[in-house]
Amino acid sequence: MNKMSDAERSHGVVTFSSGNHAQAVALAGHLLGVSTTIVMPNNAPAVKRLGTEKYATRVIDFDPNTEKREDITDALISKHDYTVLPPFDHPNVIAGQGTAALELFNSCGALDTLLVPLGGGGLLSGCALSAEALSPECKVIGVEPEAGDDGARSFRSGRIERVNNPQTIADGTRTESLGQLTFEIIRNLVHDVVCVSEDDIVDATKALFEHARLVVEPSGALGLAALLSGVIKSQGRVGVLLSGGNIDLSLMSHILGHPQAGASIP
Repeated sequence: MNKMSDAERSHGVVTFSSGNHAQAVALAGHLLGVSTTIVMPNNAPAVKRLGTEKYATRVIDFDPNTEKREDITDALISKHDYTVLPPFDHPNVIAGQGTAALELFNSCGALDTLLVPLGGGGLLSGCALSAEALSPECKVIGVEPEAGDDGARSFRSGRIERVNNPQTIADGTRTESLGQLTFEIIRNLVHDVVCVSEDDIVDATKALFEHARLVVEPSGALGLAALLSGVIKSQGRVGVLLSGGNIDLSLMSHILGHPQAGASIP
């Protein structure tokens, strides 16, 4: 938001997100004195909604079963002349999310493999750019839920594939498709995109809590899910990017009570 012109900020900012990007935009707007309108699905986790409502100027609900968040956002822009700050398909957003891998490489040095959660592709494409600059031999692999496999299909077909309202516990990855910018970066710089099951995601989230004492939301545990389930074999130095710790207590309670398939962190 700091990179926007005064004119753009004066119009107010609008974005669409199930929670993490929404909270970031709302907080940035609060700190900078910029009006923020957030379009959120009505099934967003309560903890993410509360975090967003704390700082946003207004939050607009929509039903993902019957409405498209992009359509609602476009209508708001037409009516109010808002400046849109999309959750992933924007150069500055991609660059900002890529600093997660930058910090990892600066801390750990070169890696052989880096596993990154995949939704709309902002985090994965940003991390791929960081890897290209700091660890060019590293194989960057995106991980998404089987229920929202548009990224994997897009990676293999060479065109943007879509999935309508994916039903997955990993709410941060319930995107319909990759973005135009993120798709081009991913197809050129990412080594592979793999999928994990809902049980794999639950097991990884539970393992992080029980063995590493880390609270990670299901979307953020996708990389570890691929490793623990055997979808990705551990070879050499493997980095796993954990992204997001916003999880409702009720969901974490359900996950902790879920029969685990034996996954544990070595």
